[in-house]
Amino acid sequence: MRRSGERPRIDFRLGKTAAATRRIKCIVQTSLTRHNPATMQKISRNAYGFTLMELFTVMGVVAIIFGIAYPVFISIMERARKTQAKNDLTQIVTAVNGYYTEYGKYPVAINDITLASNADLFFTLRAVDPGIGANAGNAANPRKIVFIQPHDSKVSNPGRAGIDSVQGSPTFGAWFDPWGLQYQIRIDATYDNQITNPYNQDTGAGPAQLTQGVIGWSLGKDRAGGSGNKDSGTSADDILSWQ
Repeated sequence: MRRSGERPRIDFRLGKTAAATRRIKCIVQTSLTRHNPATMQKISRNAYGFTLMELFTVMGVVAIIFGIAYPVFISIMERARKTQAKNDLTQIVTAVNGYYTEYGKYPVAINDITLASNADLFFTLRAVDPGIGANAGNAANPRKIVFIQPHDSKVSNPGRAGIDSVQGSPTFGAWFDPWGLQYQIRIDATYDNQITNPYNQDTGAGPAQLTQGVIGWSLGKDRAGGSGNKDSGTSADDILSWQ
């Protein structure tokens, strides 16, 4: 019992008990989080990526997919080039016929033979004055009517899939097909509505004489042909405006 007038005393044993409790808690937590080498190795393997065997497996699958997809991609691209060439040739024929309707004659027509270069033709049809050639001073297209507007080629000398727009280039102004050769063009210079077929008759390109005012063709992917039997050899892949 506390005597009268005596100051109360504080018992610090409770504080000692609390400190002991905290030490026990730390020991328990430490034992629970103690590192287990086997567990850590397993976690490490799962956390840091593929094994060498898994990596080789993935690479093999990717190689198989690429081997299947690449030929398909090339085939699609080639079909797109053929479609582009066919569309270009259709536009060329339409533009030349439009010029005939406007002026009553064909531009740069020379004896029903294939043009050595199509540059003068397209300077005329695009109403571009190159300063030299058939349309110098817009002589061949004095009304400056634009009959066709092909895009410029991204590669020059020789061009590719478009107009060679590099001045000073030997093929400046020429229109190239998707495979890098000029489009081949014949125009009816004799005005008899007949053009000699560049291919052998009845071999996939029609009769010997074509009832056309203008024809055009591309030599295709192999960049060869343009004559002989259309259905065989290097001419088999040629693209024709009249088919």
